[in-house]
Amino acid sequence: MPYLVAVTKIQKAVVLAAGRGTRMRELTAELPKPMIEVRGKPVLQHIVEGLRDARIREFLVVVGYRADAVRNFFGDGSRYNVTIQYVTQTVQDGTGRVVDLSRDFVRDSAFVLSYGDILVDPGNYKRVADLAEDVEATVTVTRGEDVRKGGAVFVNEAMDLVDLREKPNPGELTSPWYNAGLYAFRPSIFEFTAKLKPSPRGEYELTDAIRELAQSDKKVKALELTGEWADVRDPEVLARLNKNA
Repeated sequence: MPYLVAVTKIQKAVVLAAGRGTRMRELTAELPKPMIEVRGKPVLQHIVEGLRDARIREFLVVVGYRADAVRNFFGDGSRYNVTIQYVTQTVQDGTGRVVDLSRDFVRDSAFVLSYGDILVDPGNYKRVADLAEDVEATVTVTRGEDVRKGGAVFVNEAMDLVDLREKPNPGELTSPWYNAGLYAFRPSIFEFTAKLKPSPRGEYELTDAIRELAQSDKKVKALELTGEWADVRDPEVLARLNKNA
């Protein structure tokens, strides 16, 4: 008889949609990057619908630049059979600080966190939303990306995360695993975001908090995504995605 692992079925999601995306140039003059259309709908709509189909019903969307474009499009979420609340990031000082904005929404629940410019195969959302009871956090990973543009994830043979480095410099130890920008957390992550100090880039990095969590007595797992994955980071990626529609 197979061994069954008890899981927490996550019902809340936090989506980060505050950034302009300066690399998108004129495409974000009037819209925040998550509202740019890919295959006929905004990136953020792909994310909300994918999470909803994984039975997540409560959303907190973190807005900032051109926030009205997000609020006017999604409203209270009822059009998508979900509830959406909003919180505004007033200072762009890093992903670690952004996660802190979700404390009142999360309370004592586990939650999924997605960057608002990351597209994944929708089947992955349910895999992330089922959090094993003995796991404190899940960090999704993918292969074949340049880790200097994001995060290098270091794991052991059991796919337990042992280290995480943001935009490592040439010559630094590297890894084939790239941080894919979709996570599951228990509220314990807030203990570690509260202790953050600015990184060399002057930002409070969520990845620093995850590293500290993994190097405490908590288990953090890396989960390899299946199917398509894309960071909609610049016009070239956008053009490729829409060409392959």
